[in-house]
Amino acid sequence: MMASSLTCAGVVWALLSFLCAATSCIGFFMPYWLLGSQMGKPVSFGTFRRCSYPVRDEARGGTVMLEQCGRYASFQGIPSLEWRICTVVTGTGCGLLLLVALTAIMGCCVTDLISRTIGRVAGGIQFVGGLLIGSGCALYPLGWDSEEVRQTCGNSSDQFNLGSCEIGWAYYCTGAGAVVAMLLCTWMACFAGKKQKHYPY
Repeated sequence: MMASSLTCAGVVWALLSFLCAATSCIGFFMPYWLLGSQMGKPVSFGTFRRCSYPVRDEARGGTVMLEQCGRYASFQGIPSLEWRICTVVTGTGCGLLLLVALTAIMGCCVTDLISRTIGRVAGGIQFVGGLLIGSGCALYPLGWDSEEVRQTCGNSSDQFNLGSCEIGWAYYCTGAGAVVAMLLCTWMACFAGKKQKHYPY
């Protein structure tokens, strides 16, 4: 039998933590938080990435849509202040969830890595991580009034008003990972670590 510092509940916690972290990280990285169209082409946004953007066509002297996904050239290039804050806050939250998840997975294989106390601290970190991601998701609609989003959403979008756009799967993915981490993983972390044996020296 493999040495482990986790209880049975702890092993479930480790796997669930990893799934939550992966779900939130994939959702955060994918540019499919907001879906719309511009010049007849589908356009999508994340917090720091975008798919399909207008470029000058020097040969024809007009504007064409380049159907590629990419990051904004700089942090300042992100269309709104709210999305910049959202990127930092959500990214930090995802980092915390990933850190705890990897530690939990290591706890499956290493003895005396995760005690009851460390399990509870890890649960606290997951709660903070989930809270940060949740805050990022709540901030995201505040950026829908930027010029770039309006061009994609039929010039009718505003804060908390989608116009002709719709929310994409990556937004739900990021939020769902955070909610499960906050509610379920945080609770399970309290029972994850084995009680430490006290040796009579």
